[in-house]
Amino acid sequence: MTELDRRQLGEAIAAFGALLASGAAAAAAEAKRAESSPKHDMSDMPANWMGKEKIAFLIYPGFTALDMVGPQYMLANLMGAKVDIVAKSLEPVRSDTGLVFTPSMRFDDASPAFDIICAPGGSQGTLAAMRDDATVAFIRDAGRKARYVTSVCTGSMLLGAAGLLDGYRATSHWATKPLLPIVGAIPAEGRFVQDRNRITAEGVTAGLDFALSLVGQLRDEKYAQGVQLLAQYAPDPPFHAGEPETAPKDVTRMIDGMFVGLKKEMRLAAAAAYAKSRSL
Repeated sequence: MTELDRRQLGEAIAAFGALLASGAAAAAAEAKRAESSPKHDMSDMPANWMGKEKIAFLIYPGFTALDMVGPQYMLANLMGAKVDIVAKSLEPVRSDTGLVFTPSMRFDDASPAFDIICAPGGSQGTLAAMRDDATVAFIRDAGRKARYVTSVCTGSMLLGAAGLLDGYRATSHWATKPLLPIVGAIPAEGRFVQDRNRITAEGVTAGLDFALSLVGQLRDEKYAQGVQLLAQYAPDPPFHAGEPETAPKDVTRMIDGMFVGLKKEMRLAAAAAYAKSRSL
């Protein structure tokens, strides 16, 4: 080996040693930072923050996705809770806007008792569900045993068709709210309405509000505030047309006109299903 070769070999060994040393120093620094970082110590977590609720979200062809997804996000953040998406079969279910969901449980395999059931709404899909004996029977049977019976939007008409709102104050989407007396319910004011263990929310986005409120009831206010912050749920819409009272009158007339046929059909279907449910 020449002097040049020996010098090059020495330089290579020195460079390799320096690389190892810098790596070790970086590892040591990272370990030190990790030691000094605050730990997520949950040992002082209030005992009531951990639960064991069984929660069922009903889905059916043509339901409104946000009616389910909004509340599902809130309630899925209940530590210890088990959330299932329940449908007639395990086949994928397409929402009214084309989103596809995979159920985790069939009606036939559902637990005999859920702590919470939630029925989302929709338009033609909800009408079809109201006319489907298996869907109404599942809602009726699960609702009679549940700790909380809830709905979003026209989902309250499904609850009513199953005989679960008889004598209860309730709400629905503003366009279908006048139909509630057909199923024995008492229309009431509010973004969501709670009457004993029945909680019904107005249209679509109101599901977020009812579910966040329920999180507070099942845990406590601080826990619910944490879930709200996690979701960064701080509504500030660019328009103020979310209620018939604040929307331009021509916009309200336009949207209301879209529901004329549906309301006629829903009136008949709800009355028929409600009469059948009361007889069972």
